[in-house]
Amino acid sequence: MGAQDDLAVVATGRALESAGLAGTVPSERTGLYLAVGYIPFEAADMEELHALSLEDGRFSMRRFAAEAYPAADRLLTFRCLPNMPAFHISVNFDVQGPYFVTYPGVGQFYLALEAAAAALADGTIDAALVGGVAHQRNFLVAHHFNRVEPPVPFDRLADGAGCLVLETQTKAAARAAPIRGRLRALDIAYEPYDPFRDSPAAGEWIDDTTIGGNEHGAASLPIALANAGPGRCRHRVVTRDGIEAASVWELW
Repeated sequence: MGAQDDLAVVATGRALESAGLAGTVPSERTGLYLAVGYIPFEAADMEELHALSLEDGRFSMRRFAAEAYPAADRLLTFRCLPNMPAFHISVNFDVQGPYFVTYPGVGQFYLALEAAAAALADGTIDAALVGGVAHQRNFLVAHHFNRVEPPVPFDRLADGAGCLVLETQTKAAARAAPIRGRLRALDIAYEPYDPFRDSPAAGEWIDDTTIGGNEHGAASLPIALANAGPGRCRHRVVTRDGIEAASVWELW
């Protein structure tokens, strides 16, 4: 397991425990919906591949295929697949229902959240694990963010994971679940516009618009909600690709 897998498993375990579902999750009736961080290659892995791929000081596809690729640790491929956190959650907590994995960024997290809400609404599942995980303090992610405009310094990158357990109100009431909050509305748009036309009251927003969402990984929404405290809040984000997304939560 890589660091990203560890983060996802720990966050999910804590969420299940908080929801009173530790060890009792209904296997095939529980869905998993994740936004997963960028592929976490480390510098040593890349340097070995690069060194074995050189011929006369230049990259050679022939040497890469004949020498570099066969020399790489086969398990490295599995550690870096974006669906591996989902696999480890499934194995550790016996989650055997439908799953959806997408890439990091708040806009993508909202796609996972929408898919989970739809599956709950149509009765496909009884419970949904909706999470975000990002191992960003590694060579490849740092290299990527150093190339965007404006560059993101390494000390702003952070590792994080968060998980929400969602159920319908009927299912939660049937098992006397310790409800932490309610998702009242979800509005996702694929063009620049403000889903909430009226100006919010002071302190009502958990607003990620100033950070663009993508730099901080997929875990920012669960973490923001966990730190929001009781009351009604609205969350709105605007990502770099122009997606605006918003939801309304009641927390206590």
